[in-house]
Amino acid sequence: MAAISSCLSPNLCQNPKDRMTSSKPPAWLAVGATPRSSRALGSSITFSNPRRKTLRISAVASEATATAQEPEVARRLYVGNIPRTVDNEQLAKTFGEHGAVEKAEVMYDKYSGRSRRFAFVTMSSVEDANAAIEKLNDTEIGGRKIKVNVTEKPLQTVDVSLLQAEESKFIDSPHKVYVGNLAKTVTSEVLSKFFSEKGKVLSAKVSRVPGTSKSSGFGFVTFSSDEDVDAAISSFNNAVLEGQKIRVNRA
Repeated sequence: MAAISSCLSPNLCQNPKDRMTSSKPPAWLAVGATPRSSRALGSSITFSNPRRKTLRISAVASEATATAQEPEVARRLYVGNIPRTVDNEQLAKTFGEHGAVEKAEVMYDKYSGRSRRFAFVTMSSVEDANAAIEKLNDTEIGGRKIKVNVTEKPLQTVDVSLLQAEESKFIDSPHKVYVGNLAKTVTSEVLSKFFSEKGKVLSAKVSRVPGTSKSSGFGFVTFSSDEDVDAAISSFNNAVLEGQKIRVNRA
């Protein structure tokens, strides 16, 4: 009985010489597959090649990476001189006519809640950003000619710490004016000195294109009282500063 039962196993019934001299590796090991990926059908064996799936997954991953590699700074648009009545929804709708919008954000004054008349719009691709610039730059919204351009990459020569220090020195106040149409040569110091002629200036700053030292063409001046704000508006609105007629109104 022991002899009969031992022959029920195919391996035990093989010629001992065959078992000892056979060094041929399993078919799944030879082709680089795994035992789980092999499937026996009668006397034939088929194998699934894992390389094809790997290549396809890699291709899909490469496509996703290529899209993700478009930096936000190349898709983020500065939108200047917009009417105060334009909100995020209206802005997104306007830019959405020329591409997919990820985010639209109008800048508001934290004290008055009024629009600061500029915004940032992030498009889903560089192609959409370029299309929006081409179609919307120098067009009119609510009777105002808007400016649309890509926010610039940080300049290698700009000391970011100096820009941050300048920003930290600014003293905000509810008594504040917006100064538009500034010449590119106007600095925060020039702005402060100019407005000090008609009131007690707390602080002044020229807004810069994010990450650069380039002027955005507008700034803010804060005062200690509403009387000083009124005096600044009446004295300096439409005045000439460094060769350009400036606009001054409450911020």
